[in-house]
Amino acid sequence: MTSTPYYEAIQLIERLHRHFLDVLKVELDKKGIQDINNVQSMILYNIGTDEMTVGELTIRGYYLGSNVSYNVKKMVENGYLVQERSVHDKRSIRVKLSPKGVSLRDAISDMFRRHEKAIAGTEINDAKLNGLNDTLKMVERFWASQANFSGGGY
Repeated sequence: MTSTPYYEAIQLIERLHRHFLDVLKVELDKKGIQDINNVQSMILYNIGTDEMTVGELTIRGYYLGSNVSYNVKKMVENGYLVQERSVHDKRSIRVKLSPKGVSLRDAISDMFRRHEKAIAGTEINDAKLNGLNDTLKMVERFWASQANFSGGGY
């Protein structure tokens, strides 16, 4: 396939995602954290101060359902998440960060702050990042519209 701006953007998005996960893995390794992986760490970070079900994590669009269930199970086993039955729906199990999970979330937040300070001295400024974010949101909406298109079979 001839490299087009669209195809190049797809490849770059994939590469950037992998690079970021590598950066997060290095951060975990520096802290001697070996009982959680980089993907699980981002799930934990995105839960933040909320309490939610696995389904809610999936609906937010961050992760695939089967992956979330497995990763949540591992984080509960390793003490990063606490799970409780919902008061309103006994079939539903809600998860939230444990104190260990809060500590890791705070460490990831510190990493983000360090990165923001380091990036401040580069050509990458807030205006460029805002423009990038706007473009990525448009691509996200485009892909969502393509995934929801029901104009016939493949």
